[in-house]
Amino acid sequence: MDNIDRYLLEDLGKEGDITSDSLFTDETANAIIIAKEKCIVAGLEEVKNVFKKTGASTVLLVKDGDAIKEKTIVVKIKGSARSILKGERLALNIIGRMSGIATETKKLLDICRKINPNIEIAATRKTTPGFRRFEKKAVIIGGGKPHRYGLYDAVLIKDNHLKLIDSVEKAIKKIKEKIKNKIIEVEVENEEDAVIAAKLNVDVIMLDNFNPKSAEVIAKKIKKINKNILIEISGGINAENISKYAPFADRISLGYLTHSIKNKDFSLEII
Repeated sequence: MDNIDRYLLEDLGKEGDITSDSLFTDETANAIIIAKEKCIVAGLEEVKNVFKKTGASTVLLVKDGDAIKEKTIVVKIKGSARSILKGERLALNIIGRMSGIATETKKLLDICRKINPNIEIAATRKTTPGFRRFEKKAVIIGGGKPHRYGLYDAVLIKDNHLKLIDSVEKAIKKIKEKIKNKIIEVEVENEEDAVIAAKLNVDVIMLDNFNPKSAEVIAKKIKKINKNILIEISGGINAENISKYAPFADRISLGYLTHSIKNKDFSLEII
């Protein structure tokens, strides 16, 4: 059972779509999914998979990552009425959320790339439980970077680790003794810890909740110690202030891309 199977099970339970099953038998139908606002579309392959599992066939009229206008038809669907109605809400939930994330990612990237052509916009682990893979994929479709998928694929020493270890230096050295061939990132909240981390040659230093002026000063000091260390900015970043960090950041990570994004509006219409 994959994620789409689990999402369908959540909607259908053991008894299925009792309304449609009571109204229809083998009646066939055609339907379209139409965008009700402009966006970067994402989630089309997932929509196709939803209807494949319910027994309907689809034709994708655009591609993930395309910039589409309001009233664009993105998918045509054909099958039994029950197979279409069974997958309707799940398909719309997926394409709406993924398109919202992809659109905002592209918007932020466009703002920053005008200032710094090499900057990366990244997601965080602040994702919907059970839907992380799709939210991260939407960030990628929008031109961003997924960052960590979990606690297993990179080291990130955070504030609560340091409260327990009580030393950036001790934490980094302990990690380096035990972990090889993984990215080591350290989240810092002051200049002293940033300098210590830089001297210990970590891969990434995250400047968390710094104002732009202070962040730039510390970023320059880090690069002077080791120009290969990637500077990540995080904490309180949004579309209004992101341009202030873009000149000196290598990467900007934003939790709101996945935890509080507004879905894009799509509808499924029987034709």
